[in-house]
Amino acid sequence: MNSYEVTSRFPPRQAQPHIIFILTDDQGFHDIGYHNSDIRTPTLDKLAAEGVKLENYYIQPICTPSRSQLITGRYQIHTGLQHSIIRSRQPNCLPLDQVTLPQKLQEAGYATHMVGKWHLGFYKKECLPTRRGFDTYFGSLTGSVDYYTYESCDGPGMCGYDLHDGETVAWGQRGKYSTHLYTQRVRKILASHNPRQPIFIFLSFQAVHTPLQSPKEYIYQYRGMGNVARRKYAAMVSVVDEAVRNVTYALRKYGYYQNSIIIFSTDNGGQPFSGGSNWPLRGRKGTYWEGGIRGLGFVHSPLLRRRRRVSKALVHITDWYPTLVTLAGGNISLSEGLDGYNVWPAISEGKESPRLEILHNIDPLYNHAKHGSWQDGFRIWNTAVQASLRVGDWKLLTGDPGYGDWIPPQMLANFPGSWWNLERCTDIQKSVWLFNITGDPYERYDLSKERPDVVKQLLARLAYYNRTAIPVRYPAKDPRANPEFNGGAWGPWAGDDEEYNWDEVYHKNTKTKKKCKICKLRSFFRRLNTRIMSNKL
Repeated sequence: MNSYEVTSRFPPRQAQPHIIFILTDDQGFHDIGYHNSDIRTPTLDKLAAEGVKLENYYIQPICTPSRSQLITGRYQIHTGLQHSIIRSRQPNCLPLDQVTLPQKLQEAGYATHMVGKWHLGFYKKECLPTRRGFDTYFGSLTGSVDYYTYESCDGPGMCGYDLHDGETVAWGQRGKYSTHLYTQRVRKILASHNPRQPIFIFLSFQAVHTPLQSPKEYIYQYRGMGNVARRKYAAMVSVVDEAVRNVTYALRKYGYYQNSIIIFSTDNGGQPFSGGSNWPLRGRKGTYWEGGIRGLGFVHSPLLRRRRRVSKALVHITDWYPTLVTLAGGNISLSEGLDGYNVWPAISEGKESPRLEILHNIDPLYNHAKHGSWQDGFRIWNTAVQASLRVGDWKLLTGDPGYGDWIPPQMLANFPGSWWNLERCTDIQKSVWLFNITGDPYERYDLSKERPDVVKQLLARLAYYNRTAIPVRYPAKDPRANPEFNGGAWGPWAGDDEEYNWDEVYHKNTKTKKKCKICKLRSFFRRLNTRIMSNKL
């Protein structure tokens, strides 16, 4: 189908918009200029100020879940990816029966390109981005790589090169900083494409995920920061800001901008150990507190009807699928089982969001809370199970939500003492929390005892969602994945005809090895908290 045929299907309305979706990795809620950050992001601030800031926007607490929900429009429980991430040696990937966002956009006549981090599995070729709806792909398949050498490790001694161009290893790129390299590729795509045909570019930065690496010239402006991790992290955010400026410039230069939609989003909360900050929200990456799941997000576009404003409309990362497919003139009527909503009228016109609730997740494999039980869940729900749900103003958490303190940026010794002990000493004895998240966005006041009626209603809703869940896909690591067997690079290792019985995988992995790691992290946090309260940091 040529570009004329695509656009001529919509004679009464504007041509199909060019869609640029920019996803950053591990960027904290506090880590953007317009959230009063100590990090300078003039480009992002300007784009957000001229567009619509999404200040009631939710993502997932870790990498794979956010990406899977963005690209399928479905909750994790409906793709089997509700536990942890897809690890490099796992024979697992985004379920092949899922019709992805780029596939729907291809059906609508779009050219589709992905640049950056995939992290949705690659154990066989059918799992690769170029088999899941992208015309081209340039980036890394695993969850984390060195920004210069592109080496990725999945445990001690299990390392390999991870930069791919299409389905081929992109050797010869060592020494080139990934944020710069990815930006150059996007500009090249825009320069060579005809703007008369609609284009979708998914720019998935690995920044600002660890390792903390940045060109030296970007660090100098933050030389006054006493916290070294924060200093390096801030520099990495500044590189991203510059990259977005360069992409936006290319959109203008090559004739795309006036008919473009730019969406900026983080994939999960920041990691304070690695320089990130979610202040003043509670928790961090990997948790179901607001600091792990409330995302940075904004939309910038000349096509917005009401610009220069802040939106409080409830939006979730699954909503981009039906929203963008609808904007593209695609058909979502045949996409049964979507958990996302078309939120464009809410974003563009300021109308109410069609979304009234969000299932943050149900993870049956995560370590069960010691103090949870069916009795605590009114015989409706086993509160030992890690789960979280928002309905209207209310947010419910059960099981072990993850580390739940408030961590201020950099000057840790100045933490407000009145906040510090509010929940800290009692959380380990609990398995149910209830917050009015609209009135208490920092999750300071647990109302589960005062409002058992609301708790029961939300537990019943969790039970409903759980009945729709499919088995967890979390297989054991496959020794054939060793990069040594693939010329020193990560890549597919299994035949496309190989199948796994996911029901068996679910039962075999009900006891996970993650427990020791979690215990170590908690021990570390307790020691850190003691030092903070003693003003030793």
